[in-house]
Amino acid sequence: TVRLTADKIALERIVAERTDQIQQQKVEIEKSRDEIARYAKDITDSIKYAQRIQSAIFPEWDRASDLLPESFVFFRSKDIVSGDFFFTEKVGDLVIFAAVDCTGHGVPGGFMSIVANNLLVQAVRQIGLTKPSDVLDFINEGITNTLHQTYEESSVKDGLDIALCTLNLKTKNLQFAGAYNPLYLFRNGKLQIFRGDRFPVGAFVGEEIRSFANLEIDLQSGDVIYIFSDGYSDQFGGPRGKKLKLVGFREILEEIHVMPMQQQEEELAQRLNKWMGNIEQVDDIVVMGVRVT
Repeated sequence: TVRLTADKIALERIVAERTDQIQQQKVEIEKSRDEIARYAKDITDSIKYAQRIQSAIFPEWDRASDLLPESFVFFRSKDIVSGDFFFTEKVGDLVIFAAVDCTGHGVPGGFMSIVANNLLVQAVRQIGLTKPSDVLDFINEGITNTLHQTYEESSVKDGLDIALCTLNLKTKNLQFAGAYNPLYLFRNGKLQIFRGDRFPVGAFVGEEIRSFANLEIDLQSGDVIYIFSDGYSDQFGGPRGKKLKLVGFREILEEIHVMPMQQQEEELAQRLNKWMGNIEQVDDIVVMGVRVT
């Protein structure tokens, strides 16, 4: 009886000690959880503030429709801040517009987008460049200088893909230069593709910074053109959870390009939602469409 009582007391002591340990661990876990939640809130608040700064720097959403009444911009950020953005500016009879896809998304992409937007503004507003290839060459050199890149460091691939256009509203002449991203032109129901250079802005090719080519296209009333990032076509979805790809994206544009521009934007949103289903968005998205009047 004495031995059983001693064993019982020892067991109760062990249980009490273990209970105290568990309680202490619970308190520490809850403390760590609260700290993590506080850090997460601080980070989220900082990113939201960065979004406000980004929104203040970038053009208003109705800026494109003011300069190009028959146009739309479909934009959807993957995270709070975006590496994709659009740019519009008017210089005399010329309207310069671009769809830009910076390296990465989220905070890194957001920082790159601010650098890229500032260089675009500097090239067009301050220096007065309007030829797309000249603008891309300027940004190319500007990113290299801003980020202090060297040839050895170029593997980091800090830069951007872009489709940049200059439209003469009177003559309907369009100039285009692109870094990876193309320009799609629908005329009389048929698609023409004008491809950009196969290297990004802000990256070395060989040991030199290469210059961008400039294309000129004489547009006609009724032509519809599109510039875009790769976010839409790279989205996973559908019954098999695969990428939409450019083929699928082109099929959508072929179906909707005859619709009013505002309706096209709505169709892009609805079709993307249907394609994604419950799958997470994988990248920032920007698509810009313009109908020539």
